[in-house]
Amino acid sequence: MSSEAKVNPRQFVQNLLQFQYREVMMAFATGAVLIGAIALYPGAGNVGSEIQADVGTSTLILFFVVAVVAAVVKGTIGFGYALITTPVFATVIDPTMAVVVLTIPPWMINVFQVGETNTGLAYVRREWLLISLALAGSLVGVFFLSEYSTGPVIPFLIGLLLLAYVLFEITKDFIVIEEAHNPLALGSVGFGGGFLLGAANLGPLLPAYLHTFERNTERYVGGLSMIFLFVFTERIVLMWFNGLLTPYQLWLGCAIALVTLVGLLIGTYLRRLEINEQRFNYVVIAILFIIAVNIFRQTVPALFF
Repeated sequence: MSSEAKVNPRQFVQNLLQFQYREVMMAFATGAVLIGAIALYPGAGNVGSEIQADVGTSTLILFFVVAVVAAVVKGTIGFGYALITTPVFATVIDPTMAVVVLTIPPWMINVFQVGETNTGLAYVRREWLLISLALAGSLVGVFFLSEYSTGPVIPFLIGLLLLAYVLFEITKDFIVIEEAHNPLALGSVGFGGGFLLGAANLGPLLPAYLHTFERNTERYVGGLSMIFLFVFTERIVLMWFNGLLTPYQLWLGCAIALVTLVGLLIGTYLRRLEINEQRFNYVVIAILFIIAVNIFRQTVPALFF
């Protein structure tokens, strides 16, 4: 077991009181959703008031279980939360509402992981082009979401891209493509990944892209979290001002985020254990493959049958 996997609450509090970057970011992420969940609580009689479905206690429990499992995955490999939760939530409640509500938990997770991996301004200066293009794509995606229904076509295309990437990595024995980190690739993947996040809350292009040239676990997780943090922050602001995000939806997102913390802490602990590069690669590819299969399960019947 790695020493970094051990939890030292006393040291955490001491560092927080000294305003250490890592602990401050982690505490800020947790405190923000806690305040939102308390301040915006609609009352016991209005917990399910705006959910456009017959949602009972069992459905809410299902939501929370899925959110925790997805957070374990995200905490372990740096992505997968929205990819797992969005298709499940969208089968029970209005798909647009699912996309909106599920913007809050990933925001919290990414703030937490930016701090936990000590990813800061140095990464922003190095990857400013990728972040800028992801923000531009997200802006277009949020507008698309507010005007049109995404339907099954976009998720189906995402599934095809994921499957192609999985097959490529397996056949090439997890080759690292240093040339992938160039302006043309940055432009295509940054804008496309941001658009898909904004329109459908599905952003597998960025994890797959970074995985082609970045295999250090901590840098990979921290880099993804920093990019996603910018994109999800922009999405929340845009959705609030265009009326997509209501106070009730913000509260529901914060409530789900609090439950998500349990899975995030478990996933973070698992990542801190001794995991070699090959095992990490197989976990990333396996998760991407499972996500692709789940997307096909949801979209193929609607498109072809």
